[in-house]
Amino acid sequence: MTREPRETLRVERTEQTPWTILHIQGELDLVSSPEVRRHVHDAVAVGRRDVVLDLSGVVFCDSSGVGVLIASRRLLRSCRGRLRLILPARGAVDGSHVNRVLAALGVRRLFEVYEDVDAATGDETRPLSA
Repeated sequence: MTREPRETLRVERTEQTPWTILHIQGELDLVSSPEVRRHVHDAVAVGRRDVVLDLSGVVFCDSSGVGVLIASRRLLRSCRGRLRLILPARGAVDGSHVNRVLAALGVRRLFEVYEDVDAATGDETRPLSA
């Protein structure tokens, strides 16, 4: 059995005051998760305490990726910040691999999950239920 070529991780950062949005695409795994960790730490280092991780472009996530999400949550909570995740809506063609992994590991309830950037950065919106 051959494995398909690995999809390179891409992280783009945008700002939508007070939120820093990290748009993540590709595979979030042992090789790429340190890059996501670095982007979160860089945001905190320059005083950004409210971070949205847009995971709608993540096609694969392993336990290393989940570890980065949990560590990011811990970091932001320690500095009185907020972490929100964006995952594809249920029923999307590919579904949400990350959502399934988080649920299977029993950690989905730890995160505030939203359907898109507007919902995640709005003060009037509520997170999706676990």
